[in-house]
Amino acid sequence: MRYVLFGLPLLLLVGLVAIFATSMNRDPTLVRSVLIDKPAPVFAMDAVPDLGVPGFDTAALKGEVTVVNVFASWCVPCRAEHPLLVALKEVSGVRLFGINQADAPENARAFLRELGNPYDAVGADRNRRVSIDWGVYGVPETFVVDADGVITFKHVGPLTAQAIDDELLPAIANARR
Repeated sequence: MRYVLFGLPLLLLVGLVAIFATSMNRDPTLVRSVLIDKPAPVFAMDAVPDLGVPGFDTAALKGEVTVVNVFASWCVPCRAEHPLLVALKEVSGVRLFGINQADAPENARAFLRELGNPYDAVGADRNRRVSIDWGVYGVPETFVVDADGVITFKHVGPLTAQAIDDELLPAIANARR
């Protein structure tokens, strides 16, 4: 009986280690979104004051394919991905909207003035309500919305040149069909 009492916790520990070990190599960007192939949530966001671009709402997502990027000035990976967004806008001409999450307006303005503003519209999501409705786990995240306002793609984490070439550009092309 004593061996069973000592063996049971050891067996449980071995089982937990096995579960964690098999999960370590999973790609964290493969977070599935329940919003894929569903209309974008109903929302309206005011513009970041004195930025020079408007805010946006659900209706603004209709009419043409739009890439929606969730970012914040305090987000280090957002800073790393930002030059790629500027290049994406220049190369593809895709309509690009930004959701500025939980940021002071002066910080958002400074971030975009320093790094360039590729966005056609930037909504201020100060209370993170819109981000929650979009199912955002953390910044940065990027979505593709088709001309009917349906979310067709989601990328979790910072975009890389390879992710843009292998995932985002094909998702934009598919949304344009």
